[in-house]
Amino acid sequence: MDLSGKSALVVGAGGLGGPAVLVLAGAGVGRIVLVEDDAVETSNLNRQPLFGEADVGRRKAAAAAARIRALFPNVALEGRDRRFDAANAVELTRAADVVVDGSDNFATKFLANDAALRARRPLVHGGVLRTTAQLLTVVPGGLGGCLRCLFEAPPPAGSVPSCAEAGILGPVAGFAGSLMGAEALRLLAGE
Repeated sequence: MDLSGKSALVVGAGGLGGPAVLVLAGAGVGRIVLVEDDAVETSNLNRQPLFGEADVGRRKAAAAAARIRALFPNVALEGRDRRFDAANAVELTRAADVVVDGSDNFATKFLANDAALRARRPLVHGGVLRTTAQLLTVVPGGLGGCLRCLFEAPPPAGSVPSCAEAGILGPVAGFAGSLMGAEALRLLAGE
């Protein structure tokens, strides 16, 4: 299937978003908007395939965009060095055919869910902690539920350890992010 006319919004360029972007770009999705407001750190390198040692200190959005452009010159990747927040979430979501949530915090995950429902765009949500991965597809108006259907609200602060506290097995993040990209492709293909 020709996906050159399709677009994806990817929230986060890290352990989940990075592999998802590689899958989407490799499949020929024509336009990818990547929203990320962080810089590359040495601790990211074991699980974030878009970055190498030379990228440490660089802004993730710019480094990821340069890497994807080098690997897949026919894909228009727009790296936005900003936070996905209430001021831009619905606008960014409406401009895409599918949303991939590779964020690393509960507030952003719930915001992506709410924006996708409001904009009526399918959402692929993922999460990783230690050796566990989760994947949820939300299709507004379709069969099934959404993130708030499973969990009414983000958990109270401090009740779930952060990635930095609990750790993440790098290959698990890569596997989960690749599955998220594959699920987004399935949605873009109309399945």
